Amino acid sequence: MSDATVSEIALPRAPGKAGRYVYISGVVLLCAWVLIPLYLLLVNTLSSPETVNSFPKSFIPEFDLGSLEFFTGFSGMLVALKNSIIVAAITMVLSILIGAPAGYALSRFDFRGKELFRLLILLTRAFPLPLLALPLAVLFIRTGLDDTAFGLALVHTTLAIPFSVLITFSLFSGIPIELEEAAWTLGCNRVTAFQKVVLPLILPGITASAIFAFVISWNEVFAAAVLTIENRTLTAFLLQTLSESPLHLKFAGGFILVVPALIFIFAVRKYLFAMWGIANR
Repeated sequence: MSDATVSEIALPRAPGKAGRYVYISGVVLLCAWVLIPLYLLLVNTLSSPETVNSFPKSFIPEFDLGSLEFFTGFSGMLVALKNSIIVAAITMVLSILIGAPAGYALSRFDFRGKELFRLLILLTRAFPLPLLALPLAVLFIRTGLDDTAFGLALVHTTLAIPFSVLITFSLFSGIPIELEEAAWTLGCNRVTAFQKVVLPLILPGITASAIFAFVISWNEVFAAAVLTIENRTLTAFLLQTLSESPLHLKFAGGFILVVPALIFIFAVRKYLFAMWGIANR
């Protein structure tokens, strides 16, 4: 067998043109699947109510704020928007206060059942929320937490804590423990070493985790619709008025719901990889 034949066998073949075209087509279709609905949502939000309800639809925004003005003037909409902000803010604070210490403990301490504990954290996402809706509603009614922002925030915190723990665990694992040990030798205890050494390094990731919890609460609809009546969040209020609200109100409400998620993605996208430890390589 000649050297040329051996080299042809040993070296992997470059992907053909057909595979390249399939790859490019898949990327284009995926981008279109995501971006086209967002663009149409933006066009209808920035168009007048008359244009939104007319046919054929326009594919160029008029930059008219009539739909947004109708949204802000719709009865109960601003109250629902305020409730969403309050619930999401409480969820963000609670998820960090609970998730960050848990992530730090998982990254710094070895204890019996550590891997089981991480598994149990993930398993909290395995229970479907509709299955827990009735017991939660009964419990909240008995404890007086029904139809309150704090009660709904507790449920949303339960949904956000697994992500908060996993993100902070990966971020803390990326900081060498030798930095803390060096601070201990200079007179710091564990708390002051954490405040002066670890916290400044981990703060961007903590912020990303907090915003992620905010978005989870902001977009959640099932628990908000079941556990609230008078103090509904924006998602639950839009669901309640879905059948009777005009088309331009639906587009404006959908736009208001999407904007925080888009800002979150562009602001903290590199920290999301920390959930799988990619950011620590």
